[in-house]
Amino acid sequence: MSKSSLTRKDSLAAPTNAAGFCVCDESRAAHFFSAGWRMLCALTMVVVLSPFPAGAANPELRETVYPTSIRITPERQRAAAEHGVGAWIWTTNFADKQICRVWKSFSLPSTNRIKSAILNITADNLYRLYLDGREIGEGGNWRSLTQYDITYLLVDAGQHVLAVEALNDSMEGGILLGVRIQFMDGQEMNVLSDETWRVVPNNEKRWYRKTRPSPAWPKARIVGVVGQDPWWLHPVSTIPTPPLRLPDLRFWQSGWFLASILAICAVALALSLRLTAKLALQTRAQELLETERARIARDIHDDLGAALTELVLHGEVAQTEFPGDSREGMRFRELCDRARSASHALDEVVWAVNSKRDTLRDFSSYLCKYAQAFLASTQIRCRLDVKPNMPSSVFDLPVRRGLLLAVKEALNNAAKHSNASEVYVRIHPKDDEVVVVIEDNGTGFDPDTLPGDRNGLLNMAERLADLGGVCSVSSTPGAGCRVEFRMPLAHPSSRSPFTFRRFLPKRKTKPGVDLGSVPAEHRHQLSG
Repeated sequence: MSKSSLTRKDSLAAPTNAAGFCVCDESRAAHFFSAGWRMLCALTMVVVLSPFPAGAANPELRETVYPTSIRITPERQRAAAEHGVGAWIWTTNFADKQICRVWKSFSLPSTNRIKSAILNITADNLYRLYLDGREIGEGGNWRSLTQYDITYLLVDAGQHVLAVEALNDSMEGGILLGVRIQFMDGQEMNVLSDETWRVVPNNEKRWYRKTRPSPAWPKARIVGVVGQDPWWLHPVSTIPTPPLRLPDLRFWQSGWFLASILAICAVALALSLRLTAKLALQTRAQELLETERARIARDIHDDLGAALTELVLHGEVAQTEFPGDSREGMRFRELCDRARSASHALDEVVWAVNSKRDTLRDFSSYLCKYAQAFLASTQIRCRLDVKPNMPSSVFDLPVRRGLLLAVKEALNNAAKHSNASEVYVRIHPKDDEVVVVIEDNGTGFDPDTLPGDRNGLLNMAERLADLGGVCSVSSTPGAGCRVEFRMPLAHPSSRSPFTFRRFLPKRKTKPGVDLGSVPAEHRHQLSG
């Protein structure tokens, strides 16, 4: 770009014809041709024989020339005031493809509100404009003046920072800027481009967000005034822009909300890590516990079970040495029966301790076998109602142990007191719990005739209530008895800490029996 050629005119230009060539006679043309040829030869000799001057290795870089060529005239002052700008400023030198950064801070009083703030700017050739660390505009036509309305950006009193980054494509470069601020009381404040601006080195990072200049930043230099060649006295056009406003942030875009979300995420992450570590420790402890339970069950079965079996065999051998009706024979027979009972009880303990049996399927299978074996010695027929393909859900040891004892108590009561011909054992899973029903077709009972010292039903209810279960009993004289046990598959203390149910308030209930269809006036006798 050659800006000088756009504004400078040759005042000694010879008259030209329509084709643009000079009009002159033949002798005058020959004289000028001869003189020009001799001058061209002389200049060629000087260039060839003379050494290169210092700095000629970089012909694009040259120092700014002052001060005689800069002349401030009243006309130029009026033009600058009219357009609300200062002087053309730049760094210490010009160069092709050169970047220049300038910075300035100014303060607004807190006692006077702003009425309007207009910023006019242009640069030779390109610029990018920043205000208080935000980019608010850019442009690339040095013949025009761009006008920014920054009233809403200066509503806060105190210090503000203007920064401009400009690019000079070739030859002269400059930045021309001015801010005209009007206050409510009629006063006016101007921030113009002059020598008070600071030039920022190109290697400075985040320089447009600095609130204080570095001592190493040199002052800007005035390289021209309005109307000075090669720049304009009046711009080709003034380009206004819409009023600039700060973006309207929603509450979820505000700093406090983002900080709150970040804090919540940090707390959630910390809790997750803590719960994960706790879960890992619990898992490891559970694995060790299951291993130890398997070892204990194996040792009991192999050592104590073998010892009881050997005791029974010795007792049966000893019986053969005495007559069957003798006192010694009866004692050995009683001893063998007790040893067998202890062996059966030991098998039950081994089943309960063995961690491989902690499933609902194994529990239902064991309970069915026990009910059939228990009722086989009586006149009562055992009928089973079990859901096919029972799921192998985990069934905690304390829960299945307590439920087994309660069912045994119910079967024992049916065998001793019901006078029934059939007993139904029903096992059905429901969601995360299991329902076991013991129902007979016996004589039933009248709550008014129950002795006050009978605590069987109360013991069953208390045992299940401690494990989070419910025991319901319904009986009518002549219509049999129905005992329903409803138990969770997991013990209340071993439920997952991640379930929502853990945070719900626990319902405090007094352990007792849900008597179902028993009349209300008789229920106090069963629970008392």
